[in-house]
Amino acid sequence: MKYHQFFWAITSAMVMASTIHAADARYSAKHIQKINIFAPSSSNPAWEDKKWLDCDDVILTEEDVRYALQHIRRISEKAYFSEENMDRSGCSGGASVTFKSGKIIVMDIEPTGRIRIFEANRKLEPLGVPSRYYDCAPCNKRKMNLLQDALDRATERRLKELKRQGRLPP
Repeated sequence: MKYHQFFWAITSAMVMASTIHAADARYSAKHIQKINIFAPSSSNPAWEDKKWLDCDDVILTEEDVRYALQHIRRISEKAYFSEENMDRSGCSGGASVTFKSGKIIVMDIEPTGRIRIFEANRKLEPLGVPSRYYDCAPCNKRKMNLLQDALDRATERRLKELKRQGRLPP
């Protein structure tokens, strides 16, 4: 009897773990027909902090879009815009994704894993359906690992600035 309970507990834990970052079934990566990266790198001057990460170092790729669609987790609009819950880099990239069904979505993806999606027409104009907001913790980890060189350069800039200000010994 104990073996059965143990097996059930392990199976339940595995199912829960696999659904924590389950993708949104509406936007299955398996049904992608075309990805168009229309803004590989952009910045929001109000949020960009070049001391932390220069947005010119952050380039959105098709692989990033596919990975995001496989790992996104829907969150509320409130959580998306929450200062406490979401990291912001001020950097993002934009892509449109056309699915085999003809559905088109536009994605705004930040390297921190913040993602906004809206459904669009062929001219990439919103269809009137409200935007959906997502978090993608695996995307954040993956992109930050890929951006390690950029983060190291930002650290160098911070150290040079501190040295210039005399706050670090020569």
